[in-house]
Amino acid sequence: MVSTKQLLLQLASAYHTANAAVLHSRVNDISNSPVINLGYAKYRGVRLDAGVDQFLGMRFAQAPLGNLRFRAPQDPTPEKDIQDASQFGPICVAVSQTPDAGHAEDCLFVNVFKPSHTTEHSNLPVWVYIQGGGYSQNSNANYNGTEVIQQSNNGLIFVNFNYRVGALGFLASEHVRKDGDLNAGLLDQRKLLHWFGGNPNHVVIQGASAGGGSVTHHLTAYAAKKDNQLFVGAIPESPFWPTLRTVDSMEFQYQQLLANANCSSLACLRGLDTQALISASPNAPFTGAASSNPLPLWYWLPVIDGDLITDHLYDNFERGHFIRVPVLVGDDTDEGTYFGYNASTADQVQVFIKNNYPHLQDSQLNAISQAYPLAAPMAQHAAYFPSAQAAYGESTFTCPGNTVAASVARHFDPRRVWNYHYNVLDPDNLAQGLGVPHTFETSAVFGPGYAGGAAASYYTTNAAIVPVTMHYFISFVTKLNPNTAKYVSAPNWDPWGQGTGQRIRLQTNDTAMEPVPSDQVARCKLWQSFQGYTQM
Repeated sequence: MVSTKQLLLQLASAYHTANAAVLHSRVNDISNSPVINLGYAKYRGVRLDAGVDQFLGMRFAQAPLGNLRFRAPQDPTPEKDIQDASQFGPICVAVSQTPDAGHAEDCLFVNVFKPSHTTEHSNLPVWVYIQGGGYSQNSNANYNGTEVIQQSNNGLIFVNFNYRVGALGFLASEHVRKDGDLNAGLLDQRKLLHWFGGNPNHVVIQGASAGGGSVTHHLTAYAAKKDNQLFVGAIPESPFWPTLRTVDSMEFQYQQLLANANCSSLACLRGLDTQALISASPNAPFTGAASSNPLPLWYWLPVIDGDLITDHLYDNFERGHFIRVPVLVGDDTDEGTYFGYNASTADQVQVFIKNNYPHLQDSQLNAISQAYPLAAPMAQHAAYFPSAQAAYGESTFTCPGNTVAASVARHFDPRRVWNYHYNVLDPDNLAQGLGVPHTFETSAVFGPGYAGGAAASYYTTNAAIVPVTMHYFISFVTKLNPNTAKYVSAPNWDPWGQGTGQRIRLQTNDTAMEPVPSDQVARCKLWQSFQGYTQM
């Protein structure tokens, strides 16, 4: 595979063109388009009039079809002809989705954005973004790196890519271990990191939600005992820590898939067409759930395989079994509002939590009810929705992020981990009873319009938070410290420090440091005391 240095040199030597594509007009003449040689293939990209070259839809692994289904990704097949890299490739087909031109099983494509006029001596930092989607879909696909490159003064290269999800990425069984590979979706991600070479000079990985959870899996990969030089910094954005089970405990899921597909073997599952496999792998209750309603939010998930994933994430971080690199981690005020069950009673909150964490005992569910009593109402939702969303949001996103920060501070360096609390109020979100929802900062990180749709307030009343947030992230990616190249008027972002920690509150015209609230610290300790139950 191409090494990081070789890749950057190839990208830097791309030929000049006046073309522009995403977000810009485009010239049809391809004779002067930038071309890179990756060793196994040459790719022709597009030069934007913004001064950015983009190479879209490049293969970083073979199509995972046929006998390669449920296996680790393999090196791309060499191509003699110049391949087109002017359009995004299909993203990985999701749970309950119909394959089409934009969603396919043949989906292992990478997109690279770079400054047009870099040279062989530029040696730019690489920002690798891992999208989220609950391990069931590629929900943050094809973000455009043009704005962060321009705002960094052409000081970085931006990369995003697809990885397998649902049963195609996370089918777990001893049968898969014997004749395939567990956690194939995470192995896709590591394949992309190896695509840059095994010892990169400056690669920083960021991910949102399941992408943030993936970042924490890469931090703890192989208990940090091997293959641990793929990146020099990490940004878990609202890291997603759902139930994390052993292979044996997920055997029921494999057996159910066989029954649904009228199959009796893994070979039979490999022989199904994509649509048949997707149709046979819907969401279903976990064994031990309180009822079938509501269904668990996430059904196809990573498992402890004893190799890539050696233990529960809480345990690995608490014991210091993670790679020692600077970390920037944070969350939003109302992490659970996209996911919280619209409960009318405290009992319904308990059923919702039980169905997502079926190993919790009645005494533990009662303790959760006491920790999350009836709260102030939220628009357009039932009375106990705020309690359900707060419980799920803290257990699954906020407390994991705080655990990462505290563990990095304790086992590595309290001066090299930074935590944030995103509290940017949007009128439409408030009217819908969403508060400050999960990963709402994404449009501020990459720029409104460069990371999917953006809230209208990012162009008006919340416009001022965009450069503050973006430059903190750019500074961390390029300098491994959010302060070195921060926005000129932004306050200093102090690190987590010792003990219960401190964080920066990112809020329009009111960004400032604050302690982690003592009541949240107590609730996170409660969830951590349950982690053997919530992670099973």
